[in-house]
Amino acid sequence: MSAAVRQLERLGKYQIIEVIGTGAMGVIYKALDPNIRRTVAIKTIRKELIEDDRAQAMLARFRNEAQAAGRLSHPGIVGVYDYGEDAALSYIAMEYVQGNSLREYFNRDTRFGDRDAVSIMAQLLDALAYAHEQGVWHRDIKPANLIIMTSGKLKLADFGIARIDSSSLTQIGAVMGTPGYMAPEQYAGTQVDWRADLFSAGVVLYQLLTGVKPFAGSAESVAYKVCHEDVQPPSQLELPARVSAAYDRVVARAMSKKPAERFQTALEFRSALLDAHAAPVSGTVSEDTILTNVSPAPVKTEPTSPLGASNPSSPTSTHSRTTQPPAGWDLEVLKQIEAQFARLVGPVAKVLVRRAARQSVDTDELYARLAATLGAEEQKAFMATRSALPRARSNATTPDTAPLTPHTIDAAQHRLAVYVGPIAKILVKKAAAQASTLRQFYLLLADSLGSEAERTRFLRDSGLL
Repeated sequence: MSAAVRQLERLGKYQIIEVIGTGAMGVIYKALDPNIRRTVAIKTIRKELIEDDRAQAMLARFRNEAQAAGRLSHPGIVGVYDYGEDAALSYIAMEYVQGNSLREYFNRDTRFGDRDAVSIMAQLLDALAYAHEQGVWHRDIKPANLIIMTSGKLKLADFGIARIDSSSLTQIGAVMGTPGYMAPEQYAGTQVDWRADLFSAGVVLYQLLTGVKPFAGSAESVAYKVCHEDVQPPSQLELPARVSAAYDRVVARAMSKKPAERFQTALEFRSALLDAHAAPVSGTVSEDTILTNVSPAPVKTEPTSPLGASNPSSPTSTHSRTTQPPAGWDLEVLKQIEAQFARLVGPVAKVLVRRAARQSVDTDELYARLAATLGAEEQKAFMATRSALPRARSNATTPDTAPLTPHTIDAAQHRLAVYVGPIAKILVKKAAAQASTLRQFYLLLADSLGSEAERTRFLRDSGLL
């Protein structure tokens, strides 16, 4: 371990205790939140180690993990408490969990009896049912992301490529996931929803029952099999202990090539599995199966470039620039906005709000920028909280008197996008070419809206009424 890693004593408000995992892009630490004396795990990613052309996507996925898991509160999901950034690192503070990944069990050739296999799957499907109800699908269900705690309880971890129903982080055509566990639609780069998680859970069930992966071979061979070949029923495999044929139908339906032919909910999957098991299900993995020696955190263990030592007295190391109150803003107003936004995006809200505030001239513009990152229903919910806040501004310039500048044009685009979506860019460009004053500019934009109510609201929120 490098001296630089050992010298890191503090990250934000967190006191570093020890390194519990290292990887190519950062380090996972065990740390203490001194305010409430809670032990946490802090997952970091070092910005300078990310290639320029991948930096934004990588950091976006890292923030997505905080946003996705941060909005979930379930005993079967690793909790996320905080997200922060400083000059060198982005980090997520999360629940500190003692246990081993299911991958570690498979690496040790652990054989799971029906009791434990069904217990693990029932716990996983409970967690997935909750996540899906909240509009979050994981999209990377695999043994490495399933932690069996020393208590025998299961925790679902790593929402790094999760899809939030309002998110635009990944688009159709992007292939993300883990080969052999991805659903056919993930390989095809087509529309993916919560049912991809159910396919992946079916793969995990197959491996728990049989001890072997249903799809094996080269990456190309695995991709072809997932998309075109049905797996051999578990009961037909030649194994030391035969698998009951009662599970064959459950596995086959979970791993159907077409999403419409799979179980349509995690609870439906769970119910079918319990019917096949036809015995009481345990809430924990049996003591005889649990690994008592805890392995390091499930991250890559190849050497990593040293992390620079943080100076606890340095403002840039203990407080992110992105979380410092922007000059001219009322801190109490920002805190109220952060609280409302956090209900929708989780602990990443503080960073996103203060970053957007630096680019906004008033509360209305700030709301518009933040709303543009949400889905339609969440936009409505978030914008509805605007009326409870004062019309605070970061400076004395009002939308009515400010000059028509690239900054005000960009602000107007964000406001308009709440109403019309991506076409706002074209409408704003056209209006800017025709307008000689800011008022005229906004009136032209208002004319592009479909109803008088929307036009009135748009002009009121822009400060012209």
